[in-house]
Amino acid sequence: MTESNDITDIARERKAARVTWIGFFTNLVLSAAKIVAGVVGRSSAMVADGIHSLSDFVTDFIVIIFIKISSKNEDSDHPYGHGKYETFATMLISFALFIVAVGIFYSGSVKIYEVLNGGVIERPTYLALIMAAVSIVVKEGLYWYTIIVGRKIDSPAVIANGWHHRSDAFSSIGTLIGISGAMFLGERWRILDPITSLIVGLFIVGVAYKLARPSIQELLEGSLPKEIETSIEEKIRETPGVITFHHLRTRKNGNTFIIDMHIKVDPASSIVEAHDIATQVENSLKATFGRHTRVNVHIEPYMPKV
Repeated sequence: MTESNDITDIARERKAARVTWIGFFTNLVLSAAKIVAGVVGRSSAMVADGIHSLSDFVTDFIVIIFIKISSKNEDSDHPYGHGKYETFATMLISFALFIVAVGIFYSGSVKIYEVLNGGVIERPTYLALIMAAVSIVVKEGLYWYTIIVGRKIDSPAVIANGWHHRSDAFSSIGTLIGISGAMFLGERWRILDPITSLIVGLFIVGVAYKLARPSIQELLEGSLPKEIETSIEEKIRETPGVITFHHLRTRKNGNTFIIDMHIKVDPASSIVEAHDIATQVENSLKATFGRHTRVNVHIEPYMPKV
């Protein structure tokens, strides 16, 4: 049972909005500082890192908008709620990360090609070096803050945004290494900057894949993970009055589990008794997976095979 089930939808929305707005304004200041430091400090890597940080604005807005929508109550068009809007936001963030990685690959490859063909990368200054270090500390701190809140409210979109912050921190690590090499190891080692950026790009692609896979799975109505389905089966079997069950179907809508099943009870049971058994199954699953869990139980008489 996640902690998000103990807070209201309004509180969840407010927590998600607060952490995202903090990230937004932090990115605003940090991006401007990076670009200025890159221009003044003669570091194209720092300028690129600043532009990379600008991509966080897009994902911040995505999270704010879609969390707001996903918190809406059920309506005639969305009888199961609006949870999949948050899943869709997570998928968009993963795509944004992938695009950022492609951009890093492209700019790094161009620089490597230029150096191999006689080009010279200009020596950066200490301003760019210091800004890279500041960026790492700020973005890593923002990552942990966002991830902790995202896990507490069980928001995949907020967690995805946290990983976007970390991708920026790793990008800045690459920038720091490249700038350090360019400053202290001599002209021929300045190629470390674009080479490191390619490694960072690979990491970001991996993060994008880890975020995209479950969100796409959910949007395509994939079942819940096997370990969760096993837990569901155990809860059903433990319910007094349930002889057996079948046709278990599961899926996810935002942070809500949707569970359908057919249970078989003693054919001599009254309608009231059978209904009470179904209610016990529902209550048991909600107690385990949260009050928002949607449980649909079809009751059948148990007819042993002869």
